[in-house]
Amino acid sequence: MKNELMNDEPVVKIENLNFAFGEGALRKQILFGVDLEVERGEIVIMTGPSGGGKTTLLTLIGALRSAQEGSVRVLGRELLGAGEREMVEVRRYIGYIFQAHNLLKSITARQNVMMSLELHEHLGREEAREKAFEMLAAVGLEEHADKFPDQLSGGQKQRVAIARALAAHPKLILADEPTAALDSRSGRNVVDILQRLARVQGSAILLVTHDNRILDIADRIVNMEDGRLSIESRAAAKKA
Repeated sequence: MKNELMNDEPVVKIENLNFAFGEGALRKQILFGVDLEVERGEIVIMTGPSGGGKTTLLTLIGALRSAQEGSVRVLGRELLGAGEREMVEVRRYIGYIFQAHNLLKSITARQNVMMSLELHEHLGREEAREKAFEMLAAVGLEEHADKFPDQLSGGQKQRVAIARALAAHPKLILADEPTAALDSRSGRNVVDILQRLARVQGSAILLVTHDNRILDIADRIVNMEDGRLSIESRAAAKKA
Protein backbone atom coordinates (compact mmCIF):
# COMPACT_ATOMS: atom_id res chain seq x y z
CA MET A 1 0.00 0.00 0.00
CA LYS A 2 2.71 2.51 0.90
CA ASN A 3 4.46 2.02 -2.43
CA GLU A 4 1.22 2.57 -4.30
CA LEU A 5 0.72 5.88 -2.54
CA MET A 6 3.98 7.19 -3.91
CA ASN A 7 2.48 7.74 -7.39
CA ASP A 8 0.61 10.84 -8.55
CA GLU A 9 -2.83 9.22 -8.61
CA PRO A 10 -5.61 11.05 -6.74
CA VAL A 11 -6.55 9.67 -3.32
CA VAL A 12 -10.03 8.99 -4.73
CA LYS A 13 -10.73 8.42 -8.42
CA ILE A 14 -14.26 7.34 -9.35
CA GLU A 15 -15.42 6.79 -12.91
CA ASN A 16 -18.94 6.02 -14.16
CA LEU A 17 -20.04 4.53 -10.84
CA ASN A 18 -23.52 3.04 -10.70
CA PHE A 19 -25.04 1.42 -7.62
CA ALA A 20 -28.41 -0.11 -6.77
CA PHE A 21 -30.09 -1.79 -3.83
CA GLY A 22 -32.25 -4.88 -4.30
CA GLU A 23 -32.83 -7.09 -7.31
CA GLY A 24 -35.47 -7.64 -9.95
CA ALA A 25 -38.70 -5.72 -9.41
CA LEU A 26 -37.36 -4.44 -6.08
CA ARG A 27 -34.19 -3.00 -7.59
CA LYS A 28 -33.70 0.70 -6.91
CA GLN A 29 -30.79 2.53 -8.46
CA ILE A 30 -29.12 4.96 -6.06
CA LEU A 31 -26.08 6.25 -7.98
CA PHE A 32 -25.96 7.12 -11.67
CA GLY A 33 -22.69 7.51 -13.58
CA VAL A 34 -20.80 9.23 -10.76
CA ASP A 35 -17.36 10.67 -11.54
CA LEU A 36 -15.25 12.18 -8.75
CA GLU A 37 -11.61 12.82 -7.92
CA VAL A 38 -10.15 13.95 -4.59
CA GLU A 39 -6.50 14.95 -4.48
CA ARG A 40 -4.07 14.61 -1.59
CA GLY A 41 -4.53 17.40 0.96
CA GLU A 42 -7.78 18.56 -0.65
CA ILE A 43 -10.97 19.28 1.31
CA VAL A 44 -14.07 18.47 -0.73
CA ILE A 45 -17.54 19.13 0.67
CA MET A 46 -20.53 17.24 -0.72
CA THR A 47 -23.95 18.87 -0.39
CA GLY A 48 -27.42 17.89 -1.55
CA PRO A 49 -30.85 16.84 -0.27
CA SER A 50 -31.37 13.83 1.98
CA GLY A 51 -31.83 10.56 0.17
CA GLY A 52 -29.74 11.67 -2.79
CA GLY A 53 -27.02 9.03 -2.42
CA LYS A 54 -24.33 10.91 -0.49
CA THR A 55 -23.95 8.42 2.35
CA THR A 56 -24.05 5.48 -0.06
CA LEU A 57 -21.19 7.04 -2.01
CA LEU A 58 -19.18 7.53 1.20
CA THR A 59 -19.60 3.88 2.17
CA LEU A 60 -18.39 2.75 -1.25
CA ILE A 61 -15.34 5.01 -1.10
CA GLY A 62 -14.68 3.87 2.47
CA ALA A 63 -14.63 0.19 1.47
CA LEU A 64 -17.59 -0.44 3.76
CA ARG A 65 -19.74 -1.66 0.85
CA SER A 66 -18.79 -3.41 -2.39
CA ALA A 67 -18.96 -1.52 -5.68
CA GLN A 68 -21.11 -3.02 -8.44
CA GLU A 69 -20.37 -1.19 -11.68
CA GLY A 70 -17.78 1.38 -12.77
CA SER A 71 -14.43 2.12 -11.19
CA VAL A 72 -13.72 3.09 -7.57
CA ARG A 73 -10.01 3.61 -6.99
CA VAL A 74 -9.07 4.60 -3.44
CA LEU A 75 -5.46 5.05 -2.33
CA GLY A 76 -4.24 3.33 -5.47
CA ARG A 77 -6.48 0.29 -5.07
CA GLU A 78 -9.39 -0.68 -7.33
CA LEU A 79 -12.33 -1.57 -5.06
CA LEU A 80 -14.56 -2.98 -7.80
CA GLY A 81 -14.25 -6.73 -7.37
CA ALA A 82 -11.95 -6.39 -4.34
CA GLY A 83 -12.00 -9.17 -1.76
CA GLU A 84 -12.54 -8.68 1.96
CA ARG A 85 -8.83 -8.76 2.74
CA GLU A 86 -8.18 -5.96 0.23
CA MET A 87 -11.11 -3.95 1.60
CA VAL A 88 -9.76 -4.25 5.15
CA GLU A 89 -6.31 -3.17 3.96
CA VAL A 90 -7.76 -0.01 2.39
CA ARG A 91 -9.78 0.75 5.54
CA ARG A 92 -6.54 0.88 7.55
CA TYR A 93 -5.73 4.18 5.83
CA ILE A 94 -9.16 5.82 6.11
CA GLY A 95 -10.57 7.80 9.04
CA TYR A 96 -14.34 7.85 9.50
CA ILE A 97 -16.42 10.52 11.25
CA PHE A 98 -20.19 10.13 11.42
CA GLN A 99 -23.12 12.30 12.52
CA ALA A 100 -23.54 10.05 15.53
CA HIS A 101 -20.14 9.96 17.21
CA ASN A 102 -20.46 6.18 17.69
CA LEU A 103 -18.35 6.13 20.84
CA LEU A 104 -18.51 3.07 23.04
CA LYS A 105 -20.02 4.18 26.35
CA SER A 106 -18.32 1.49 28.42
CA ILE A 107 -14.77 2.70 27.73
CA THR A 108 -12.95 6.00 28.17
CA ALA A 109 -12.25 8.66 25.56
CA ARG A 110 -8.64 7.47 25.34
CA GLN A 111 -9.71 3.85 24.88
CA ASN A 112 -12.18 4.87 22.16
CA VAL A 113 -9.36 6.57 20.27
CA MET A 114 -7.09 3.57 20.80
CA MET A 115 -9.62 1.38 19.00
CA SER A 116 -8.73 3.03 15.69
CA LEU A 117 -5.13 1.91 16.17
CA GLU A 118 -5.95 -1.77 16.61
CA LEU A 119 -5.70 -2.46 12.87
CA HIS A 120 -2.08 -1.32 13.02
CA GLU A 121 -0.53 -4.40 14.56
CA HIS A 122 2.99 -2.95 14.72
CA LEU A 123 1.91 -0.62 17.53
CA GLY A 124 2.31 -1.89 21.06
CA ARG A 125 -0.37 -1.13 23.65
CA GLU A 126 1.69 1.51 25.47
CA GLU A 127 2.56 3.28 22.23
CA ALA A 128 -1.11 3.22 21.26
CA ARG A 129 -2.02 4.77 24.63
CA GLU A 130 0.49 7.56 24.08
CA LYS A 131 -0.68 8.24 20.53
CA ALA A 132 -4.30 8.34 21.67
CA PHE A 133 -3.46 10.85 24.39
CA GLU A 134 -1.48 13.02 21.96
CA MET A 135 -4.43 13.14 19.57
CA LEU A 136 -6.88 14.00 22.36
CA ALA A 137 -4.52 16.79 23.40
CA ALA A 138 -4.51 18.04 19.80
CA VAL A 139 -8.31 18.47 19.94
CA GLY A 140 -8.13 20.09 23.40
CA LEU A 141 -9.31 17.13 25.46
CA GLU A 142 -6.18 16.08 27.33
CA GLU A 143 -7.94 16.72 30.66
CA HIS A 144 -10.83 14.48 29.61
CA ALA A 145 -8.85 11.49 28.32
CA ASP A 146 -9.99 9.17 31.10
CA LYS A 147 -13.63 10.25 31.14
CA PHE A 148 -16.44 8.13 29.75
CA PRO A 149 -18.62 9.44 26.89
CA ASP A 150 -21.58 10.10 29.19
CA GLN A 151 -19.37 12.56 31.10
CA LEU A 152 -18.71 14.64 27.96
CA SER A 153 -20.74 17.26 26.10
CA GLY A 154 -21.92 16.73 22.53
CA GLY A 155 -19.10 18.84 21.13
CA GLN A 156 -16.53 17.02 23.24
CA LYS A 157 -17.82 13.64 22.05
CA GLN A 158 -17.50 14.75 18.43
CA ARG A 159 -13.95 15.92 19.12
CA VAL A 160 -13.17 12.46 20.50
CA ALA A 161 -14.59 11.04 17.27
CA ILE A 162 -12.26 13.31 15.27
CA ALA A 163 -9.30 12.25 17.42
CA ARG A 164 -10.23 8.61 16.80
CA ALA A 165 -10.48 9.19 13.05
CA LEU A 166 -7.13 10.98 12.83
CA ALA A 167 -5.10 8.96 15.35
CA ALA A 168 -3.67 6.57 12.77
CA HIS A 169 -2.75 9.44 10.40
CA PRO A 170 -5.15 8.34 7.65
CA LYS A 171 -4.58 9.30 4.03
CA LEU A 172 -8.32 9.94 3.61
CA ILE A 173 -10.98 11.21 6.01
CA LEU A 174 -14.65 10.57 5.30
CA ALA A 175 -17.05 12.68 7.38
CA ASP A 176 -20.83 12.28 7.21
CA GLU A 177 -22.71 15.24 8.74
CA PRO A 178 -20.15 15.73 11.54
CA THR A 179 -21.80 18.96 12.81
CA ALA A 180 -25.47 18.00 12.47
CA ALA A 181 -26.05 17.43 16.19
CA LEU A 182 -24.00 20.41 17.37
CA ASP A 183 -24.74 24.08 18.03
CA SER A 184 -23.07 26.66 15.79
CA ARG A 185 -20.10 27.29 18.07
CA SER A 186 -19.35 23.61 18.69
CA GLY A 187 -19.84 22.81 15.02
CA ARG A 188 -17.42 25.51 13.94
CA ASN A 189 -14.88 24.34 16.51
CA VAL A 190 -15.13 20.78 15.25
CA VAL A 191 -14.56 21.61 11.57
CA ASP A 192 -11.74 24.04 12.38
CA ILE A 193 -9.97 21.28 14.32
CA LEU A 194 -10.61 18.82 11.51
CA GLN A 195 -9.25 21.25 8.91
CA ARG A 196 -6.16 22.12 10.94
CA LEU A 197 -5.19 18.56 11.82
CA ALA A 198 -5.85 17.30 8.31
CA ARG A 199 -3.62 20.03 6.89
CA VAL A 200 -0.84 19.05 9.31
CA GLN A 201 -1.17 15.37 8.38
CA GLY A 202 -1.70 16.02 4.65
CA SER A 203 -4.93 14.03 4.60
CA ALA A 204 -7.64 14.43 1.97
CA ILE A 205 -11.14 15.09 3.33
CA LEU A 206 -14.52 14.28 1.78
CA LEU A 207 -17.20 15.77 4.01
CA VAL A 208 -20.98 15.49 3.60
CA THR A 209 -23.00 18.30 5.15
CA HIS A 210 -26.21 20.34 5.06
CA ASP A 211 -24.53 22.99 7.23
CA ASN A 212 -23.95 26.07 5.06
CA ARG A 213 -21.94 27.67 7.87
CA ILE A 214 -18.92 25.42 7.27
CA LEU A 215 -18.70 25.54 3.47
CA ASP A 216 -15.82 28.03 3.66
CA ILE A 217 -13.35 25.30 4.67
CA ALA A 218 -13.76 23.59 1.30
CA ASP A 219 -11.30 23.69 -1.56
CA ARG A 220 -14.15 22.46 -3.73
CA ILE A 221 -17.88 21.81 -3.36
CA VAL A 222 -19.78 19.07 -5.16
CA ASN A 223 -23.54 18.49 -5.12
CA MET A 224 -25.34 15.15 -5.09
CA GLU A 225 -29.00 15.07 -6.09
CA ASP A 226 -31.05 12.05 -7.15
CA GLY A 227 -27.91 9.97 -7.40
CA ARG A 228 -26.12 12.31 -9.80
CA LEU A 229 -23.07 14.36 -8.90
CA SER A 230 -22.43 17.87 -10.16
CA ILE A 231 -19.22 19.79 -9.57
CA GLU A 232 -19.13 23.39 -8.42
CA SER A 233 -16.11 25.56 -9.04
CA ARG A 234 -13.35 26.18 -6.52
CA ALA A 235 -14.25 29.87 -6.66
CA ALA A 236 -17.82 29.06 -5.60
CA ALA A 237 -16.48 27.08 -2.66
CA LYS A 238 -14.40 30.00 -1.45
CA LYS A 239 -17.30 32.47 -1.81
CA ALA A 240 -19.70 30.25 0.19
